[in-house]
Amino acid sequence: MKIGSIRFSGVSLALLLIQLAIVSTIAAKYLYQRWTCPRVWTRASAYDPELVMRGRYLSLQLTVDGCGSTLPSAKEAEFPRDVNGAAIPGKYTVRPGGNVEFQAVLTVDGNRLKAIRLDDPEKAASGHEVTAWPGQPCDRMRLDRAVNFYISDHARSPLPLKQGNELWIEVTVPPKGPPRPIQLALKESGAWTPLTYQ
Repeated sequence: MKIGSIRFSGVSLALLLIQLAIVSTIAAKYLYQRWTCPRVWTRASAYDPELVMRGRYLSLQLTVDGCGSTLPSAKEAEFPRDVNGAAIPGKYTVRPGGNVEFQAVLTVDGNRLKAIRLDDPEKAASGHEVTAWPGQPCDRMRLDRAVNFYISDHARSPLPLKQGNELWIEVTVPPKGPPRPIQLALKESGAWTPLTYQ
């Protein structure tokens, strides 16, 4: 059976070049941000979904430090007190009574991923939604939007975690948009084990 030569029209070639340029631009942008934007390790909670259309990945909810932030209401924060009953500034816990949600900007400071609440409604629209859980310390708040970390079909998932183990992720924090995953590590009995998925 003889197969004729394949001919590309000028429109097809132009479309192919445009698509390659778009993909290359996005890849270059991500690579540039990986080298220039702050990077930080943060704790993550995860589940391991398997959707046929998206491949296999870990869906990670990142932990953020909100201790330098103000909650929507001061009554929602409970500060430790000294012997005289005066509140000690710094770390606080969220009072019982329901989750506290607010929009925040993400920063990296002192090797910690920090969330600073945005008071301005116009700026809040472009912020990240953060949830503070009742009874949790202020450095254990979570980003609502999950970050996906893709792994191969045959890679061994770190989930479920053994009791006492912690999953950590290194992310790039760009000026806009969600944190971008770089690599994972498992913390077991105080020892760090990088997880490689080649």
